[in-house]
Amino acid sequence: MKKTAHIISHSHWDREWYLPFEKHRYYFIKLMNQLIEQYKQEGNAFQSFHLDGQTVLLEDYFAVHPENREIVKQLIEEKKLYIGPWYVLQDAFLTSSEANIRNLQIGLNDTSAYGHASKIGYFPDTFGIYGQAPQILKQAGIDTAAFGRGVKPTGFNNTVSDTPNFESPYSEMVWKSPDGSSVLGILFANWYSNGNEIPADEDEAKAFWDKKLQEAEKYASTNQLLFMNGCDHQPLQKTIPQAIETASVLYPDYNFKHSSFDEYTEALKGSLPEKLQVIEGELRNQRTDGWSTLVNTASSRIYLKQWNNHCQNLLEKTAEPMATMNYLAGATYPREYIRFMWKSLMKNHPHDSICGCSVDEVHREMVTRFENVSQMGEVFVQEQAEKLARTIDTSKTPEGGIPLIVMNTTGWVKNEVITKTVDLEKVYFSQMHFEEIPAYLQDKEIPDYKLVDDQGKTVECQLEVPTVEFGYDLPDDKFRQPFFAKRAKLSFFAESIPSFGYKTFFLVPANHKTMQEVHQQDASLEMENESVHLLFHEDGSYDLTDKQSGGTFHRLGIYEDTGDVGNEYMYKEANGHAAITTKGMPAEFTVVERNSLRTVLEFTHTLSIPVSADDRLAIERNKLIWHKEREAGRSSEMTTITLRTIVTLEKGMKGPAFKLTIDNQATDHRLRVLFPTGLQTQTHKAGSIFEIVTRPNTPEKEWENPSFCHHQQRFSSLSDDKLGLTIATDGLQEYEILPADGTIAVTVLRSTAELGDWGYFPTPEAQCLGMQTAEWQVLPHEKDVIESQAFVDAYQYKVPLTVIQTDSHEGILPGTYQFVNSEPNGLVWTSMKAGEEKNDVMIRWFNPSEKKKSLKASINNGYQSYKSTILEEKTNQSADIYEVEKYEIITLGFEKKE
Repeated sequence: MKKTAHIISHSHWDREWYLPFEKHRYYFIKLMNQLIEQYKQEGNAFQSFHLDGQTVLLEDYFAVHPENREIVKQLIEEKKLYIGPWYVLQDAFLTSSEANIRNLQIGLNDTSAYGHASKIGYFPDTFGIYGQAPQILKQAGIDTAAFGRGVKPTGFNNTVSDTPNFESPYSEMVWKSPDGSSVLGILFANWYSNGNEIPADEDEAKAFWDKKLQEAEKYASTNQLLFMNGCDHQPLQKTIPQAIETASVLYPDYNFKHSSFDEYTEALKGSLPEKLQVIEGELRNQRTDGWSTLVNTASSRIYLKQWNNHCQNLLEKTAEPMATMNYLAGATYPREYIRFMWKSLMKNHPHDSICGCSVDEVHREMVTRFENVSQMGEVFVQEQAEKLARTIDTSKTPEGGIPLIVMNTTGWVKNEVITKTVDLEKVYFSQMHFEEIPAYLQDKEIPDYKLVDDQGKTVECQLEVPTVEFGYDLPDDKFRQPFFAKRAKLSFFAESIPSFGYKTFFLVPANHKTMQEVHQQDASLEMENESVHLLFHEDGSYDLTDKQSGGTFHRLGIYEDTGDVGNEYMYKEANGHAAITTKGMPAEFTVVERNSLRTVLEFTHTLSIPVSADDRLAIERNKLIWHKEREAGRSSEMTTITLRTIVTLEKGMKGPAFKLTIDNQATDHRLRVLFPTGLQTQTHKAGSIFEIVTRPNTPEKEWENPSFCHHQQRFSSLSDDKLGLTIATDGLQEYEILPADGTIAVTVLRSTAELGDWGYFPTPEAQCLGMQTAEWQVLPHEKDVIESQAFVDAYQYKVPLTVIQTDSHEGILPGTYQFVNSEPNGLVWTSMKAGEEKNDVMIRWFNPSEKKKSLKASINNGYQSYKSTILEEKTNQSADIYEVEKYEIITLGFEKKE
């Protein structure tokens, strides 16, 4: 039987990378215009073009050429142009679980307007892929994935054998998720450019195909050979029909076909051998030398990851659930605006964007996009929360009282210290001349206050001394309303705020004094609440005791600085200079606040480190010497960086929270915070995409890189049979396990000055000079992070309660209410929203355990639940209690009964 050479024309289009977005878009417009002209030619033999798996490119094009929308739609309907299934080609590990789902949902939603989607899980240049990808794809009705990284083809004489995980003798394999879902995996063993610029000239074609056919056959398990006709930002090859005709004459034993992934995968599935290598879980180039994994993009320009974590939390953990609770209270779900916010955020999610591995102009523009999303999300949440507050009955507010609604938009009950600025009294400009209001308010006495809940129970609180400040309202039905207000910060412990619900409190006049200065100081270097005890040492390290288990971790929190002569993609430690640490270096301590609700401690280090790499690094960069081969060291000139750490321990917290501010005056270095657990284990766990993944502490035998860093989503964790320590982070997505003493090392800053890859692209802003911040929480617990359910606190970190001050009014909802009653029983909640195309409420969880779990969830007022796919497709399963298989991602839909 003839072998078929499937030639798929494409151009891998990074929207922004070594050029900023608008410059890349300029060239993309040229490509699209050329493609349209190519198809318009009479008797055109150009069959198809794959538009890189991302629909955002059409938005980019139509912003300039809206007049071509219909012809592009026609090409898609005729299967000349293939789009989707993604909205953007995201980085899989650095974007959240729900961001990965929205990317697929929105991409497929976009394709539905054009008539046809390319149903292949397309990951051509993704820097590693999470292990749950096959399960996600299968739930979306996609049974094939194509990827360029993560698996090493071995090619042992093209024979099938039980090779180790993450090696395959073929470019085709079975890729399986932890739950058992599997897809056909297609590795671009010779990269996604193995059919680029195919010659039409006979002599050139002979030399080209003699080499390319042999390379493809080396890894192919069937007679279907794949040739990707394109590369990064590749212009259209108009001569493909002629090139195919030339190849057909030269090689009559082969069938050369201008193909598509639809045609190729259909032919491939019909000819696969009975046995293929099974690859399980994450694709992270585990069985390589470790020098080209691109894992250190997780710490490149950390400020981008912090922004992204803030925006993702805002949309998926607050905005969507808040809008859904409002919808259940009778409001309209603002689907289109939510989708617009997600699209705006996801334009920062492509792998060369969120990874921080582009030129400086790209990342400046990203910060603006993040700021825009943050502004959208904040005003959206405020409006939705105020609207929801209007439906809550506060008519029994005590005289002179101020109602406060505390809203929990997460899937777990929350206990949290809240600090809210409360307007004790307002005077509008319409009531008094604005020049007179500040003095009037300043002189007017206010009563003492106490806080009570909606059952009349007194709640411990602290009210700071008030100030007079300007403010304004923006009513729906009249012009803006400026005012001055007498304001004070109120702190209190909000206990047992129901999941997907709220609780009402009232600040009311009292006979005793609540208002006080809360900044009480003393010299003690200990912190304690009902869960943990901390004892700080002179150098800022601390001993942390978990009161439940009685276990203590010693000397946590040392900072470590090393030289970095790598690039935005990969860390390479500078030669000849030992790590510089704060161990034994006295810190300056200040107790900022100590009261019954919280203790805040501040300490400062002044660390002397080399000002930069030595002069050799500039020479090596200019010569394009690969990072692995660099021999540069650190400069002999020294500078100082100031590290200011604020530690907060509040009532209800399971562990202390840290905020580090770095005055970074050095270049070419990496700063980490170290947590030596003393636990001797072979593996550890980390938060990943719909998974709390187990990873080895030491690499495979092929690994040569001295650094063995990993990605994390929200946390990393180490434990033995008795004790565990979990580090939850805010956008710190790189860590390493140092197995000698069980240290979790979390990167808080990395400074480098070049992009890397195929040329020399200076990126001085990647040095992250000036003030930088990093935040994390340290959670001790019994056993591991899953069995102890410490993951609940780790996932809740930096997801705040929403507090709304309102007035006394009637409403349809009681003072305390839970919209969704759920018993997740050890599952991880990830989202609550209304459907993309229907008004059903959709809630998602995943099972982090290898043990089957049960899920009970219901919505009052006549809602019936059913099991759904991630694409919100209803299945026939409906139950009171759902069985959730090991590692399963489960989505429940709730529809209103007629």
